[in-house]
Amino acid sequence: MDTVKTESFLRISAALLLVLTACLVGFDSQTKLLFYSIVRKATFRDMNALIVLVWVDSVAAGYNLLHLLLRSSLCSSRFKGKNIPMVPHPYMAWFCFFLDQATVYVVFAANSAAMEASFLAVTGSSIFQWMKVCNRFTRFCVQIGGAFLSGIVASVLLIAISFLSAFSLFRLYSPSQFLLLKSR
Repeated sequence: MDTVKTESFLRISAALLLVLTACLVGFDSQTKLLFYSIVRKATFRDMNALIVLVWVDSVAAGYNLLHLLLRSSLCSSRFKGKNIPMVPHPYMAWFCFFLDQATVYVVFAANSAAMEASFLAVTGSSIFQWMKVCNRFTRFCVQIGGAFLSGIVASVLLIAISFLSAFSLFRLYSPSQFLLLKSR
């Protein structure tokens, strides 16, 4: 497979996994009866890191789908007879590279922060007198754990996309002279 098809496949897969992560976290809730009269509902809104995770993964999925849409429209306009070059302009390649890098870092950071915050829900902290939450809301915690797994796989796919973006950027430059564009 050539790099365009590989990148498209990776972007679609990453976007699907990011949407899956956002949906698993966003629609997860569990209601329990505590102390015979108190009803408590656990949702993702109880932890700020999970709210951030839903927003970050949604925006990252939207960015990947928008990138695919723009690339496919450029490719289809090329086949309709319009003279749009397939080789990206260096400024556009740099812009896509930086956006891909930022997406990887932000998605990985949001997943890591949400996992770290959720770790306290699993273990608790006797020093701060925080009790364990996952022994009461087990289904909620298992579903959040599945969302984290999906988010980490999406982060790995985004890293691969970033590698392909770097490859498509630096193939425009001469291998023998520093930051000199190849002649066309």
